[in-house]
Amino acid sequence: MMLPETRSSRNTFATTPAARFGHSAARCIDIGLVNNMPDAALEATERQFRTLLAAATDGVVVRLRLFALPGVPRSDAARRHLDSYSDLAELWSSRLDGLIVTGAEPRQPNLRDEPYWDSLSKLVEWADDHTSSTVWSCLAAHAAVLHLDGIERRPLAEKRFGVFDYSAASDHPLTAGVPRRFRMPHSRWNEVPEDALRACGYRVISRSDEMGVDAFVRRRKGLYVFFQGHPEYDADTLLLEYRRDVRRFRRRERDTYPLMPQGYFDDGTTAALAAIRESALVNRGDERTADLPADLAARVTNTWRPAAASIYGNWLRYLCAQKEHRLNAT
Repeated sequence: MMLPETRSSRNTFATTPAARFGHSAARCIDIGLVNNMPDAALEATERQFRTLLAAATDGVVVRLRLFALPGVPRSDAARRHLDSYSDLAELWSSRLDGLIVTGAEPRQPNLRDEPYWDSLSKLVEWADDHTSSTVWSCLAAHAAVLHLDGIERRPLAEKRFGVFDYSAASDHPLTAGVPRRFRMPHSRWNEVPEDALRACGYRVISRSDEMGVDAFVRRRKGLYVFFQGHPEYDADTLLLEYRRDVRRFRRRERDTYPLMPQGYFDDGTTAALAAIRESALVNRGDERTADLPADLAARVTNTWRPAAASIYGNWLRYLCAQKEHRLNAT
């Protein structure tokens, strides 16, 4: 279960004793979310992780605290929203059971040149001493392995955009109860090479022969979990990104028509969207050119939620076990 969403429980730890909720202390988990997503995705990312954690709790009380890295360029509206977050300076003196870190949209070819690099590097090291496990999501995963082992991401021939089939690559506790084959959404221009990860001691837990690595882990003092995809995505997240990029093309804010998300729409919708694409390429900028159908959200389904909830449920149980061990040792 998640705590009721009040202003205090949304962004700070709850102060109510665990017994009030009928749970042992080990079943009440404190998790930090360092949300570095672009302005337009800030609130959606909060909601997505809350929804996924709620689906994964299985009786665990999750208390979520929100943070953001300094140095990520923000609009005035986004900065006002971030005023409700906890100051990152408070994190350095905190002890959390778990941490989730999202990626920031890169502005530089080399991640080390990003204005938030120093803060992110400090966070990578801090998490090992102050959490039992940390999840590094998408671009944060790329930055973390670069800091830890100098593993450089490499550009893909085209954007990996859609919902893809993956298989569990090893019998790891995080994939316990997950179907041998499952689906997961991805939206990225880069990847980290599987051979480089294995050479540096990372363990791949899900992959595809065609699409490469999905998720991988590394044991340090705690357990680091890396997702190149987005288990937290809502059913319509890929659709919203696609619609945004189509409109950018029509407004001549981008030169190429965006790639349609793969494995996401049914055959009829895919054919209809392909026809709209052909019309837009011929009549770019013409106001009579058809926009994407308004009812597309009703045509997409979150086919990855069961696998995502199982993986995150296993992660929460791991955090509970580590907390119980720590409490028994005191």
